Amino acid sequence: MTDATIHPSAVVLTDAIGLGAQVGALACVASGAVLGKAARVGEGAVVCPGVRIGDHARVAPGAVVTHDVPANALVQGHPAIIVGYVDAPSRGTEKLTSALPSSVPGVSESAVRGVQLHHLREVPDLRGYLCAAEFDTNLPFVPHRCFWVYAVPNQQIRGEHAHKLCGQFLVAVTGSLRVVADDGERREEFLLDKPNLGLYLPPMTWGIQYGYSENAVLMVLASDAYDPQDYIRDYSEFQRLAHGAAPPR
Repeated sequence: MTDATIHPSAVVLTDAIGLGAQVGALACVASGAVLGKAARVGEGAVVCPGVRIGDHARVAPGAVVTHDVPANALVQGHPAIIVGYVDAPSRGTEKLTSALPSSVPGVSESAVRGVQLHHLREVPDLRGYLCAAEFDTNLPFVPHRCFWVYAVPNQQIRGEHAHKLCGQFLVAVTGSLRVVADDGERREEFLLDKPNLGLYLPPMTWGIQYGYSENAVLMVLASDAYDPQDYIRDYSEFQRLAHGAAPPR
């Protein structure tokens, strides 16, 4: 518990507590739980046995955490669900759509390196709406793979990985979801809630999707065919590669 801050009224039954972690008044951290570096557990919160709270993650007061919490995530509720991410300002659709008519395509740059929010051309009609994009004109790459993600329970998260070489283009064709993009130094959260909005995640971008609506269908266009060796699934390893650091010995 070196350098951890534990309130005297808290009940902590584990020694697996990272540097700078904090546990608030009347909180309970059960046996076998793990608190990462600088993780925070709010007043009256409960962390169940064996649950891992990632580095810099925050547990809201009164939350009951029954599943592992990723690094940098903000959770609340009973049972706790992810409601945001630390240092990830939220970008909705207003900034782009208010400046561009729905029939005019455009691109909004993110603070996260290389990430772009695309407003695709939308054609309204009495018979319905049509949205289209030309691979060699409107999209940042020519796709070699396409897949769909759907029927995701609201409390679940997807992604939590980066690609070394593959770029991705995400569109919520139905419903809505939130996407966190992270380049190892900056992160930003995007709300995808319109089928004419696409989010480009270039290679070496850590991506997380969460907060799926009940009817959400996420379509992903990928610049390359599936290659399990292209995935980076450990955030610490991603940060090392993103910063060009030498591998640990």
